[in-house]
Amino acid sequence: MAKTESKRQKQVAELIKRNLGMVLQQEGSYIYGGALVTVTSVHVSPDLLLAKVYLSIYNADDKDIILAKIEESAFRLRNELHQRVRKHVRRVPDLDYYIDDTLDEMYRVDALFKKLEADNQMGKSEEEES
Repeated sequence: MAKTESKRQKQVAELIKRNLGMVLQQEGSYIYGGALVTVTSVHVSPDLLLAKVYLSIYNADDKDIILAKIEESAFRLRNELHQRVRKHVRRVPDLDYYIDDTLDEMYRVDALFKKLEADNQMGKSEEEES
């Protein structure tokens, strides 16, 4: 059973999300080129030593390559993040990066619904039943 996050976990997660987003904005072009990478969410462990960072990646043919480049630059990104948040946390958590494909999945499901509707497989609408 998943426990709810403490207030401090939420604060640290939001701090990391906001500041890592700015770091990726500034350093990203040097690391992974023209792709657009945004931090969608951050989940911090109860001991505040590990943070799972979920990223949305756009303008890239292979998102796994972008994620690999980010992981290769993890030390640099963590140092930049540390410069921004050092007054707010004693220790910057270790960062694990994951691809957040929620938006991709949403677009895929939306396309499926549009195809079903175009193929007239959605059933009768309320106007047609009346």
